[in-house]
Amino acid sequence: MNKPQVDVRALAVLARIEVPDAELEKLERYIPDILKFVETIQKADVSNVAPTPELRNVMREDGEPHESGIYTEKLLAQAPERQGNRLAVKQVISRKSK
Repeated sequence: MNKPQVDVRALAVLARIEVPDAELEKLERYIPDILKFVETIQKADVSNVAPTPELRNVMREDGEPHESGIYTEKLLAQAPERQGNRLAVKQVISRKSK
């Protein structure tokens, strides 16, 4: 089988990527071999391969939600500092513009 001619420059334009001329030459040599390998993989017999099980959500359903805010005071009591009903933390981002 003849190696297919691949216009790497046109592919690069379609993919909107910049490819240096030295890389274009390399890719023009390698891409036909890559395509041949893909063709070989596609011919593989997968008739005896078990199908992948379906994906499922492993998170439990929240069947008995609690009332909003009933744990707020208990959680805030464990914080090192607080301001009202909020955690107090050190400022890490300045709001001043330069």
